[in-house]
Amino acid sequence: MMIMRRYALLLLLAFASLQLLCFAADVDEVFYDSFEESFDGRWIVSDKDDYKGVWKHSKSEGHDDYGLLVSEMAKKYAIVKELDEAVNLKEGTTVLQFETRLQSGLECGGAYLKYLRPQDAGWKPNEFDNESPYSIMFGPDKCGATNKVHFILRHKNPKSGEYIEHHLKYPPSVPSDKLTHVFTAILKPDNEVSILVDGEEKKKASFLSAEDFEPPLIPSKTIPDPDDKKPEDWDERAKIPDPDAVKPEDWDEDAHMEIEDEEAVKPEGWLDEEPEEIDDPEATKPEDWDDEEDGEWEAPKIENPKCETAPGCGEWKRPMKRNPAYKGKWSPPLIDNPSYKGIWKPQEIPNPNYFELEKPDFDPIAAIGIEIWTMQDGILFDNILIAKNDKVAESYRETTWKPKFEVEKEKQKAEDEAADSARLADFQRKVFDVLYKVADIPFLSKYKHQILDLIEHAETQPNLTIGVLVSIVVIILTIFFKLIFGGKKQPIVEKKPEVAETSNGEGSSGEKAEEAEKEEAAAAPRRRRRDN
Repeated sequence: MMIMRRYALLLLLAFASLQLLCFAADVDEVFYDSFEESFDGRWIVSDKDDYKGVWKHSKSEGHDDYGLLVSEMAKKYAIVKELDEAVNLKEGTTVLQFETRLQSGLECGGAYLKYLRPQDAGWKPNEFDNESPYSIMFGPDKCGATNKVHFILRHKNPKSGEYIEHHLKYPPSVPSDKLTHVFTAILKPDNEVSILVDGEEKKKASFLSAEDFEPPLIPSKTIPDPDDKKPEDWDERAKIPDPDAVKPEDWDEDAHMEIEDEEAVKPEGWLDEEPEEIDDPEATKPEDWDDEEDGEWEAPKIENPKCETAPGCGEWKRPMKRNPAYKGKWSPPLIDNPSYKGIWKPQEIPNPNYFELEKPDFDPIAAIGIEIWTMQDGILFDNILIAKNDKVAESYRETTWKPKFEVEKEKQKAEDEAADSARLADFQRKVFDVLYKVADIPFLSKYKHQILDLIEHAETQPNLTIGVLVSIVVIILTIFFKLIFGGKKQPIVEKKPEVAETSNGEGSSGEKAEEAEKEEAAAAPRRRRRDN
């Protein structure tokens, strides 16, 4: 009986622990939308005239998983989701996370989210636009020289009351592929923010550091005095022309930079009477040519074929060379300026807008909006999350993002390998075509059969292409060096030839064999390679 009671107590404790874990997870998860259900009635599309882009509830390519899709190119889009309760960013950790897939790539456009302030800041959901006040803007943006995962904090200056956009310096770049990626920003209570791409930390920064945000959240203590003016006699020239310098008497400022080379001689064989271009002899006047409307027809010009083998055509002129007497415009040398006072700067005065800050004065998040302009369609948003615990975000990455990403990555790898294989096959076909032409070169006729055998062997085993290329190059170089460095000719020694008599009186069998071999090499037909 005691054992049964203990067992029942253990079950009760386990159930209570599970309930506590579930409750903790629910507390840590502030907002989540997987878009498995249509966004109609939950997200509000802006009625503003500028935002004509059509949002669609669509599956991600290759998956049964739904998302919010940018469906048209070269449009502006705006849609917003109000939260049930505003998120306080001043307490504890806050995690902002979402997935996006650039199914058509991203050459010019945004794929970021805006985390909006409460509506009493002056905006309405059905009028959501780029002027609607936000606390944080986070996500990919790419166009021209811009290629970054934005993180922008709009922070109120407590002295001036003005909201300033503070941009994260040196943010990570946007992945350039068409796979699903997950972007995470973790705002920590120690004033740090971490930016993760696909779960990997790409950037860590401090909100209060002037090295991490531009402009910094905390202004400088001093600023240049706007009323301070540079004195009229202030000399900023570090060097000045030497007032005592005199131009040398032999300095000729009028000498030309180049002169004719008087030593040049017209090359032998220069065709003075031949123009560099002639009328194309094969060109004919089009049948529909109308001289009155189109003007007098003239044949197009082509390069004069007679000039191809000559050193040049037309009137010969001596080439130009640099004039040794040329010195250019004279100017006095520079010397140190005795009146130099340095680069003038206004004096510093106390900054009237300076303030000290222990923590950023975050405005709460009351809604999530997507307000973008893009030249691409196919941008898919999914699994938008706000949480108070980074473990919740990690769990969603493992269960919702990673399985999709792994499938897409394997598919992309197979497509890349197929494309590489096709490019290699095309390259090999071109190489084989060139090699067949090489085999037909007359001075390689003795090695034609050997080269053809190598080519056909490579066609059956394409991975041997490089080896075959090397072998054929070796053959060509061997013949080339034999032709150039064949050695000294041996002295001719007169010797009575020994001719074997034959029944028909013709030459020796050795001579016959040699002649037959030459005839066979010259007449060897080109072998046809297999079609791939």
